Amino acid sequence: MPALEKTVVGVGKKPALLVVDASVGFTDPNCPLGGEFSAEVAAIRTLADRFRSLGFPVFFTTVAYSAPEQASVFRAKIPALNLLEAGSPLVEIDPRLGRRPNEPVIVKYWPSAFVGTDLKARLDALGVDTLFVTGFTTSGCVRASGVDSLSANFRTIVVRDGCGDRDPPAHEANLYDLNAKYGDVVSLDQALDLVSGVAA
Repeated sequence: MPALEKTVVGVGKKPALLVVDASVGFTDPNCPLGGEFSAEVAAIRTLADRFRSLGFPVFFTTVAYSAPEQASVFRAKIPALNLLEAGSPLVEIDPRLGRRPNEPVIVKYWPSAFVGTDLKARLDALGVDTLFVTGFTTSGCVRASGVDSLSANFRTIVVRDGCGDRDPPAHEANLYDLNAKYGDVVSLDQALDLVSGVAA
């Protein structure tokens, strides 16, 4: 059976960067949810700094639970999520990313950055038409956020070097799937060129 025809969606006129769950709980290999993602964190920082220098918005998400009923089924499926309690150091954005005070941290309870949050409204208010997606983990919250980014009608660009997963085959499979149907999967260098081209 032949593969579906697909094209490169590319970047629009107003990009934003979404950093999904780059919190200590996911970037600390000593945490049950975390992994050794130093290279991915460095790639995200490089891309975030480019967005900052060009005046394009940067958004972060974190998972932080403050009540037992929040995403109770998701937490039953993955009990380690219960470590992500509001106020815990594990829900703080990894300091290596240099988050600035004007860069929102959107608290979410489910895999997608769009479900139960005001992310789409914030992006729409800024006139964003393209969302670059990075973060953790590729097979979970990055994939869910990428799919929902397309569902919210944003051009979606997933940055391969800026995504990580504890399961390498799942990482590759989900990048393949995202590129096949939901957005463009690009390298860090390609992402830097794309966002710089918008500002040129």
